[in-house]
Amino acid sequence: QLQLVESGGGLVQPGGSLRLSCTASGFTSDYLTIGWFRQAPGKEREGVSCISRSGGISNYADSVKGRFTISRDNAKNTVYLQMTSLKPEDTAVYYCAAEDGSRYCSHYVSFYTYWGQGTQVTVSS
Repeated sequence: QLQLVESGGGLVQPGGSLRLSCTASGFTSDYLTIGWFRQAPGKEREGVSCISRSGGISNYADSVKGRFTISRDNAKNTVYLQMTSLKPEDTAVYYCAAEDGSRYCSHYVSFYTYWGQGTQVTVSS
């Protein structure tokens, strides 16, 4: 059974940085397509960034372009989300999600089968 574990969340001041990690275990395919999502209180879950299984394709929501960078280390079964210039509106629970068997990635919640439990990111002074 595939399991995803997020880590790296926390409290940071506006303008600060955090790096989130998503580590996968319990799967047999070579690589997984990974998406990062976030959900703020009272709002729908939204796609933030995603990366294809090879790492050759990555996408970002307009709200984070130029500030967030997604990357992967397949040897460690881990995908990272480097977040810089953080803003209070980035405050949310961040989730990673995985899909097996696709060469592409997506910001749609319905694209992904497997989900982590989430990690809280709070941007506040």
